[in-house]
Amino acid sequence: MASWDGIDEFISVAVSGSFTRGAQALGVSTTHVSRAIMALEQRVQAQLFHRTTRTVRLTDTGRVFYERCARIAQERDEAIALISDQSEPQGELRVTCSTAMGERFVAPIIRRFAMRHPRLNVSIDLSNRVIDLVGEGYDLAVRTGTVTDARLIGTRVASRTLYTCAAPSYLAAAGRPTRVEALGSHECIAGTAATWHFKVDGQEVIHSPRGRFRCNSGHAVMEACVAALGICQLPDFYIIPYLKHGMVELLLEDVQPDDEPIWAVYPQRRHLLPKVQQVVDCLLHELGPAMNRPKAEA
Repeated sequence: MASWDGIDEFISVAVSGSFTRGAQALGVSTTHVSRAIMALEQRVQAQLFHRTTRTVRLTDTGRVFYERCARIAQERDEAIALISDQSEPQGELRVTCSTAMGERFVAPIIRRFAMRHPRLNVSIDLSNRVIDLVGEGYDLAVRTGTVTDARLIGTRVASRTLYTCAAPSYLAAAGRPTRVEALGSHECIAGTAATWHFKVDGQEVIHSPRGRFRCNSGHAVMEACVAALGICQLPDFYIIPYLKHGMVELLLEDVQPDDEPIWAVYPQRRHLLPKVQQVVDCLLHELGPAMNRPKAEA
């Protein structure tokens, strides 16, 4: 018996939650799948599934075993794809990105990429959590800032501008700050960023916003700013539509920070895979123009 026997059947049932659906996904009989998994359980001397007449679910041991097996199976399939077909993306592509940028820009680009490559399955995780790409088995992340993990490769695919603004009614009541230091006496609406960035005489200056309102949603921060709750600093795509209609005014334009780079980040061992190479190239050509479109409309 080969050491790999039963692994594909085990993964298929774990993913589908059913012996019948797992067998259908593999194109084999339910009896074959059941026997293969029973033999696998005997070989590893552990029960991998809790079985009832209605449900099939992983045991704790099965869950740990599945996480390892799924990763190994993916790498096996990628290795075969790498030498058998250098041009066509295939297999599973796992992408993560921050929620706002992902919903508005990255997910539509990846969706169109998937539509062009029918042999590719795509999973997009939109989260503001910084995910360990290597440890959690992701192929690609779209991130801002700097790439500091030596296990990762970063390709700059776009950039974004950070603007500081406030509603005219807030400025009429509280006054207009003309220096970064003056922000300390104003209501500042904080988002996911713990600090705001400025550039004074060629040097980066950081301000820690303080105020009565904080939210991890850029849209909610922008709405609070328009409602005259205070000053905010956000990426351009949040602010431009409101600026266009005079609902906010830009502040501290003379000390505006340099544009923030946006990176496609991926594990070093995956950079040769067609699915990674081509999706990075797609982001390189499409993300910047998509993010700059609101500026052109303003």
